[in-house]
Amino acid sequence: MTYIAKPKLHHPTLTRNNVGYTRRDYEGRISTLCAGCGHDSISAAIVQACWELDIEPHRVAKLSGIGCSSKTPDYFLGASHGFNSVHGRMPSVLTGANLANRELLYLGISGDGDSASIGLGQFANAMRRGVRMAYIVENNGVYGLTKGQFSATADRGSKSKKGAINTDAPIDLVGLALQLGATYVARSFSGDKAQLVPLIKGAMEHGGAAFIDVISPCVTFNNHAGSTKSYDYVREHNDAVSRIDFISEHEEITTDYAPGEVVDVRQHDGSVLRLRKLHPEYDPTDRLAAMNYMHEQQARGEIVTGLLYVDPLATDLHTAFNTTERPLNTLGRAELCPGARALDKINASLR
Repeated sequence: MTYIAKPKLHHPTLTRNNVGYTRRDYEGRISTLCAGCGHDSISAAIVQACWELDIEPHRVAKLSGIGCSSKTPDYFLGASHGFNSVHGRMPSVLTGANLANRELLYLGISGDGDSASIGLGQFANAMRRGVRMAYIVENNGVYGLTKGQFSATADRGSKSKKGAINTDAPIDLVGLALQLGATYVARSFSGDKAQLVPLIKGAMEHGGAAFIDVISPCVTFNNHAGSTKSYDYVREHNDAVSRIDFISEHEEITTDYAPGEVVDVRQHDGSVLRLRKLHPEYDPTDRLAAMNYMHEQQARGEIVTGLLYVDPLATDLHTAFNTTERPLNTLGRAELCPGARALDKINASLR
């Protein structure tokens, strides 16, 4: 695959933040995702959030797994630390990195297949252990890289581009995060930048496990039977010597609505997504109330967006383990190997 880097030249009049960076300094390579993909909107929101927070790019460590969503860290924060792990294993790699160097800000990017299927156990343990990070799931309900099979978050009764009906109950990652002990839980829509950017900023500054589920439309939903832009149609009418895959371009889906309001967002395939933004009187510090409210609205066919729960006194895994405040890579031999006398003292305390 050929990667195209963005030009390094910046216009001299671009606004700089308090640490001297422009928004362009927080960008990455040119996206190779489908035109109109909601994931690119999430990348833009991350760029905006980090720029507004005055975060120096080299202070961020971005980690991902496998999938369309896990490709996106290449499209933002090009000057940050990055690691692309195997499918579903991003949380454990991030946990290890966090324990080794607590001075970095950790940003975990995953998808509904990466976190709700093969990585469900990893997701669960990262939440319950309180690993300090901003964990963002770019949720489109399908396996986009393998032609749109249902993922574990797809709603029961939803129809695939091939006409198949999903008969499985969906896994609600927001509900799991609340139940497992995450101390910052939110849900948003990729096309609502006004809501998503503040949620990402809050997650980046949170002192514990922060989780954001972002509903992100997949433009391949438009690849349905009868479309002249479908894979089958192109293959049936293609006389070239090689077989190609074609995905038609679409406009990015955006929306803007006030707190407490409900809005219907029409998707590329004609289906409708009903979003409800939390009302101003909502109390995000009550975990049980958050779970009940979310399930009540879900029973009405509405997806609640906003900051669902936050613990303002959250602690993280370092507090539980009572680790040193210094990153492990700064410790010398004397601190890491204190000698037999120190080991005997530890062993004696355990008898």
